[in-house]
Amino acid sequence: MNSIRILIVLSFAFCTQISFAQQKVIQSSYDFSALDAKINSWVDSGYYKGAGFMLVKDNQVIHKKYYGNYEPETVVFIASAGKWLAAATIAAVIDEGKLHWNDKVNKWLPEFRDEKGQATLAQLLSHTAGFPDYQPAGQPIDIYQTLQESVAHIVQLPADTLPGTKFKYGGLAMQVAGRMAELATGRDWESLFRAKIALPLGMRSTHFTPVDSAGGHAPMLGGGARTTLNDYMQFLSMIYNKGVYKGKRILTAKAVHDMQANHVLTADASGERFILNIRARRSNDIYGLGEWREEVNAQGEATLISSPSWAGAYPWIDFENHLYGFFITHITGYKNGFSSFYASPVLPLLVRDALQNRAIKKE
Repeated sequence: MNSIRILIVLSFAFCTQISFAQQKVIQSSYDFSALDAKINSWVDSGYYKGAGFMLVKDNQVIHKKYYGNYEPETVVFIASAGKWLAAATIAAVIDEGKLHWNDKVNKWLPEFRDEKGQATLAQLLSHTAGFPDYQPAGQPIDIYQTLQESVAHIVQLPADTLPGTKFKYGGLAMQVAGRMAELATGRDWESLFRAKIALPLGMRSTHFTPVDSAGGHAPMLGGGARTTLNDYMQFLSMIYNKGVYKGKRILTAKAVHDMQANHVLTADASGERFILNIRARRSNDIYGLGEWREEVNAQGEATLISSPSWAGAYPWIDFENHLYGFFITHITGYKNGFSSFYASPVLPLLVRDALQNRAIKKE
């Protein structure tokens, strides 16, 4: 009898994981007017031409809205919000046993003969590999046509620090991680991402290449993905449900756990201001693999994780409140000192206010 009940519960949970293009917002007594007002104020101020927002609690959509000129079909370049997608793609290769988080760069790319070659795959995805965070000042943007070409340039750059000694948020090291995945699988990055993540999750409009309207550039794992609101929410559904989407396992629960674990470890993160500025939390346990650990509990487990971008796009999962959401947008210009990177993380707090107000009204 107990096993039957468990199956019924699981079946219900999987049924709620339908395509977010099809799922309707359930009627609820939540008041998200403050959240809508905040987003509208950003659009009205000219920071964004438009935006989309969706919130899911207990695998049910409780708020979904488009602002300005955004529609369900609007495809947006999401900058660093793509780091989460990239880490998940590599996690899928880990699940296959073709890579390991502790693989060193020089195992797959022997041309890395200096300190950079000693960095591990996990360090590449947690910004602790010692690589330069971005292209050197005065250098042209990465206009290479393949990851192989991009990495051939990176190998010539000097290391900033020894692997595992400093946290420096950036994107170049992730290019090397992607190339390692290409060599381990024999697939180019876009094909690998589509096979492991995008197609199984029905993310038909999500791609890493081209990285901009010019076309043909090498994929940028740390900042070049484009997607829609519905597509990315299906990815978040899979992560929230420990690797399962619509009854199908995409990643192992261990892979999802590994991504959310602290990978900064003993590296010096004192110069990083993001978590301190938005959550007033000073600690080293701020980053996993492709995702920020904004809040953690007493056991050191991440309770609020995210992958914010300079462009404003902001996906997050709030485990304590059993919800996840995505704010999709792209900044049009910097005005009045506005920083989309630091502004978007207010959204989880506005959501919590709405939850708390509803609870008070019920009492």
